[in-house]
This record gives sequence, C-alpha cells and structure tokens, in this order.
Amino acid sequence: MQPQILPGTFFIECGLKVFPFSSLLYELNLSMAEHNDTGNKGEVLAANYLKDKGYRILETNWRFRNFEADIIASGGGMLVVAEVKTRSSNFFGEPETFVNRQKQRNLIKAANAYIQQKGLDLEVRFDIISVLMNGSVDNVKHIEAAFYPLV
Repeated sequence: MQPQILPGTFFIECGLKVFPFSSLLYELNLSMAEHNDTGNKGEVLAANYLKDKGYRILETNWRFRNFEADIIASGGGMLVVAEVKTRSSNFFGEPETFVNRQKQRNLIKAANAYIQQKGLDLEVRFDIISVLMNGSVDNVKHIEAAFYPLV
C-alpha cells in the first residue's frame, strides 16, 4: 500500500525506509536534543573531575562574542582554559581529536578576552578534557597543555 502523498509533501530516502520530510526533521531534532544532553553531562563530569583534582572552577560556558570556553579554572598559580569534548562512542575517533586548529584559535581568543576583562596577570594553559560516555561507565581523560598559542 502506497502512502498518500499530499501536495507540498517531500519524502527523503534514508537507508531502506522513506520518511516524510517533516517526520525526518522531528527525528533530527530529537537527535540534536540527545547530542546537547550528552555534551552538557560531559561538561558537568569534566568540571567535577577538575574540582576533585584541586582546581577552582571560575567559569563554565564563558562567552565573549562568538567565542566560548567550556571551563575556565585556576590551579597551581595558573589559569586553565579547558575544551570539553564528549562522545557516546569512539567509533569515529577519540573525542579529543575533534579539537581542530580553528577551535584552538577560538579558545585562545576567548582566553585573551577573559584575561583582559578580568585584569588578570596569570600564566595560561590550554587543556582538553575528553569524556567518553559508554552506558553506565564514563571515562574522563584530562590532557594538560594540549596545545600552545602560536606567536
């Protein structure tokens, strides 16, 4: 039995199934919501990890214009700017491998803005916190001094 096709209705073939376009958008929105939840949970796990290691969390999701730093913390006399990458699987690679050069540049710009705005005079370190959420087991990997600003 063929589905009734209403005027203005679009269908998209997805694997072996054909979905009405509006239904596919709904599915994509649900996936995006799950993706955002995973990222938020990863950032909370990362902040708690840093606290447990003795860092003081100064900011989370700090924004300046279109730049964002997931976590800004202090510890050991330095300012730590951390990018958190969370994945539910490492099928496509480890989470930390997705912090590309452009993301690094943006983090550096955000850190510079934060330092100027707060009038700080501290050494800055850029870390990556990789969170892999596999069911009931969460794996947090802290990569200190993951990259350096290029002069």
